[in-house]
Amino acid sequence: MKESELVKQLEAVLFYLAEPVSINFLSKTLEVSKKEIESAIRELGTDLEKRGTRLVVHDGEVTLVTAPEFSGLIEKIVKEERERDLGRAGIETLAIIAYKGPVTKKEIEYIRGVNSQYALRNLLLRGLVQKKAATGDERMVIYTITGDTLRYLGLSNISELPEYEEIQKQLEVSEDSEIKEDGE
Repeated sequence: MKESELVKQLEAVLFYLAEPVSINFLSKTLEVSKKEIESAIRELGTDLEKRGTRLVVHDGEVTLVTAPEFSGLIEKIVKEERERDLGRAGIETLAIIAYKGPVTKKEIEYIRGVNSQYALRNLLLRGLVQKKAATGDERMVIYTITGDTLRYLGLSNISELPEYEEIQKQLEVSEDSEIKEDGE
């Protein structure tokens, strides 16, 4: 594979995932050696110095970030986002995380039937949800509500959500039927 093609692929993957990605994952996904990935990271890092994004490489992970010289602009946008209402997508996503959490992005999108990246980002920015590594598989990210969410809702425990017990039972029945369908 030509080096410049690998650099383009690397940039596309990092942009799409919008979170830190391990060099091992990139090597497997792009089907090249770790050495080739590291070389492409260096080349992409140099290319990005002329633009509005940068690469951060830390503890074997790589992520795209905004260039520090645009921090004021980004702060302005974040402030505007926080002041806006959550909107239907945000409320739906928060409800799924509250009632079904911990939950993966894939599960949220399956339930909603649409891409939920923007809604999740908005909830993360507001501190209403948090990302964690899944127990048993640190490569998988799960979302849970935060203590701030409970405080905002005036609750001391997640089980105080309206119809929480009933919805939990429905979710269990739904998951059991999905497992049976997959097994048949």
